[in-house]
Amino acid sequence: MGRDDLYITVPTFFRCPISLDVMKSPVSLCTGVTYDRSSIQRWLDGGNNTCPATMQVLQTKDFVPNHNLQRLIRIWSDSALTRPTSDPARANIFPLLTQEQARNLVTQIKSQNPNPNFFDSITKLVSFAKDSDQNRKFLNSIDRFVPLLVEILANSNYTIIGNSTNYVEELFVLLELVLREYRDRDCIAKSLVEKRDRVLPSMVHVLKQGSTLASRIAVAKVLELVVTDVDQSKLFLADQSDDVVLELFRLMSSESSDSVAVEAALSTLVCLSKLKRIRVRLVRLGCVKALGKLLLTNTSVGVIERSLKLLETVSCCKEGRTEICNDEVCVTAIVRKMLKVSALSTENAVAVLWSLCYLFREEVAAETVGRSNGVTKILLIMQGNCSPAVKQMAGDLLKVFRVNSKSCLSSYDTKTTHIMPF
Repeated sequence: MGRDDLYITVPTFFRCPISLDVMKSPVSLCTGVTYDRSSIQRWLDGGNNTCPATMQVLQTKDFVPNHNLQRLIRIWSDSALTRPTSDPARANIFPLLTQEQARNLVTQIKSQNPNPNFFDSITKLVSFAKDSDQNRKFLNSIDRFVPLLVEILANSNYTIIGNSTNYVEELFVLLELVLREYRDRDCIAKSLVEKRDRVLPSMVHVLKQGSTLASRIAVAKVLELVVTDVDQSKLFLADQSDDVVLELFRLMSSESSDSVAVEAALSTLVCLSKLKRIRVRLVRLGCVKALGKLLLTNTSVGVIERSLKLLETVSCCKEGRTEICNDEVCVTAIVRKMLKVSALSTENAVAVLWSLCYLFREEVAAETVGRSNGVTKILLIMQGNCSPAVKQMAGDLLKVFRVNSKSCLSSYDTKTTHIMPF
């Protein structure tokens, strides 16, 4: 059986720029870019008002069915070799590799040096990995497959190889997919650090100019793996930390990013913000205002939890506290998210207020908390089923407000004593 009998190349313009899957119902926005109906509808329903590919503000959110493209996709899919997949919605639309074909493809990749022709092979493996946890585990079972991806990334020069941006983007997507099921993640993180001079420029390049949101999300998640360790983070970022932080901040705060992208960027920034210079850099970029906006407009629990965690970290530096105290919207948003989101968001929100109002005695912040009905919420938290650390911080906060208030709260007595919760 020849190569063409085993593998089917999917035309690039058949793929949705958001999901990277073959479009089932292609529709075009007023910007002229075509997306799969379900993907762009989910994007617009999330409150976005821009075209994901061009970042242009949409004059209208109406879209027009692209019947010509749908007809071409139907002709292509009818003529393609197909097989049933674990996802019925993708059957007869996106042909997948069998495990044997995937193994043969990896063997072919191992035997050659990276070149632009690898793009189709990597794309097929991405589709295979996306299909199921079982497929990702299978790829990880192939001897040294994940280290091979890191090595290919390290040897990829996007400034020389034709069509290389897409090639590198797909590599990062594939690496992130298989890392989900990979056991020795620490080993891969160390390998990325060792090859940082060759890998980091590609990461920055994709974050800046990646043609798909999926690739930028993948880079953010791979970065998070590396920067979880503070010492590793210092070594890996070196002179390019400003570029990385700037691009992650843009991904976090862009109106065109969905919750998955925002959460990925926030998770990585939380790790990076353990370094003081990164915290200061984020403050100067305007992260406090951006995080306050996220807390008020984004309904994703993951985004809210990570936004509050980043604010907690930023509040550890003087510059961060000053910005938070001067941003009444942000403080009010923190108070609003103390309850009815999740236990973690409650803990993170209380920790931010504890840092501002109790540890550093920021009177401006305390006044805003009082005006925002924060004292009542702190009392409810004290009476609820919260962790000992949260109860301790809430008790400390009540002491502050009891001293500063002439209300009935002055008679409230708490037996808590000061214990640093960190």
